[in-house]
Amino acid sequence: MRILAIESSCDETAASVLSTTKNGKPSILSNVISSQIAIHAQYGGVIPEVAAREHVLNIIPVVAEALKLAKTKPQQLDAIAVTKGPGLITSLISGMETARTLAFAWNKPLLGLNHIEGHIYAAFLELKKDLKFPAIVLTVSGGHTLIAIMKEHGDLKIIGETRDDAAGEAYDKGAKMLGLGYPGGPAIAKLAANYSARFFEKPKETLGFPRPMMNSGDFDFSFSGLKTSLLYKLKADSNWQNRIEQYCYEYQEAILDLLVEKSLKAAKKYQATSIIASGGVSANYRLREKLIERAKIVTPNSQVYFPEMAYTTDNAAMMAAAAFFRLNQNPKLKSWQKEKVELNLSL
Repeated sequence: MRILAIESSCDETAASVLSTTKNGKPSILSNVISSQIAIHAQYGGVIPEVAAREHVLNIIPVVAEALKLAKTKPQQLDAIAVTKGPGLITSLISGMETARTLAFAWNKPLLGLNHIEGHIYAAFLELKKDLKFPAIVLTVSGGHTLIAIMKEHGDLKIIGETRDDAAGEAYDKGAKMLGLGYPGGPAIAKLAANYSARFFEKPKETLGFPRPMMNSGDFDFSFSGLKTSLLYKLKADSNWQNRIEQYCYEYQEAILDLLVEKSLKAAKKYQATSIIASGGVSANYRLREKLIERAKIVTPNSQVYFPEMAYTTDNAAMMAAAAFFRLNQNPKLKSWQKEKVELNLSL
């Protein structure tokens, strides 16, 4: 089986080719990404119209490069997969219309997929240990923050979401207040790590950032109050520029405490065998460290999984992985090779 996947939900134009190994596992043959970070950094965030125009310019060259690196010709493909949402509408249209056109021109089945499903299945690529169900899934990025229970492939239920901002947005807006630029996550994480490295033990927190909804009794999140707290603390501290590393450290700890503790509470309630952290923020080393450390205490019978770093941010390999498992595990699609899969890709 060979699948071409296309991802264009935000500001990354991506294409990937996936193949099946002899033992039936997914193998990524190519994963090409054209990033727009440098373009949007000057605005402090993604401008949808600019992103859409860049997708139009880059998508065909990116697809061609993915096929070239995978040494795959169109006639060798078994299916084409594409992100149909959620995301920026104008960006999604670029990928979807390209996928539609190629599927028609090459006479291939077309499969539309949810972007979050892709982030989740990124953790199933290059697995070093078998992932067993049930699994609690934390998906956290610039636009999404949610917790889901995954009982098996194709059986996914969201049990908690953010009520306002995503954790990644809290990073970006916090970094903007601190004058660190865009994207904010890596900038805050770097300064936080510098601050932590100066101590033999965990630094004491003295700024008093809140943990909104930590004890709400559900698995929902809220980050807007945390951002407001940072704003007021900076206004009240005339010397904050000289303590910027401390601010980054304590602000990040507040965000990660919420993500980790809510996820572990869910894992404990549902007796999860596995805990998956996915999405762009899952690349954060402190999140990985904190989740592993706390899981050993709170849910010692749960194994923690993260995607490989290359698959944490938006990419097409994760969408190819989602397509692979959808086509192989969903009973309704078992005959997909004989009967073309035409899913509704309407917005």
